[in-house]
Amino acid sequence: MIDDASSDAFILANTAIASPPLVPEIRLRLATAVVPMWQATEHALQEIGVEPPYWAFCWPGSQALARLLLDNSEWVRGRKVLDLAAGCGVAAIAAARSGADATADDIDALALRAIAMNAALNDVAVGLRAGDILDGTPRAAWQVILAGDVCYQRPMAERCIGWLRSQAATGSEVLLADPGRAYLPCSGLTRVMQYKVPTSRDLEDRDIRECTIWRVLP
Repeated sequence: MIDDASSDAFILANTAIASPPLVPEIRLRLATAVVPMWQATEHALQEIGVEPPYWAFCWPGSQALARLLLDNSEWVRGRKVLDLAAGCGVAAIAAARSGADATADDIDALALRAIAMNAALNDVAVGLRAGDILDGTPRAAWQVILAGDVCYQRPMAERCIGWLRSQAATGSEVLLADPGRAYLPCSGLTRVMQYKVPTSRDLEDRDIRECTIWRVLP
């Protein structure tokens, strides 16, 4: 298992401080070139057990959520907010900047180290939650739950959507941001907002992704 010092060294060696295009007021440690980062992680995976570095990129769905909260802080101000599968943590950071008690969740310990670094870069406090939250018993622990770009694989999408619906049923407001992934459900969603998010051809098949934020219904 990679320790905290090795995690921090890996993040620092393979990222640079940058701002995502839709939320330029937030600074993050991100991969500056996609292929070298993935290659570095494949090597690290063999040596020390590092997962694929989804945390090293600021995906369109999370950017859209961050933009929504920065422009409409009343959605989360003074509320307990969870950023599910947080990745780089941009949505959690935006929530914290908007006055929320924000927690970032991710199963990847390296992602949580990166989120801690990113929160410090932006001078905000973000709680960190490790482990697979989707196996937990539904409970109204958070008033708002954010999920950005989680419908890219069928098993992941099905587990996430089922859990998000269970949370909505307990009274949480659940916001799901999706840029047109294949496994977005066809029902049980109401549209909140839409953004055009600039993207990289290294990660996406187009230069702009139209990302819709949905409210998930029970």
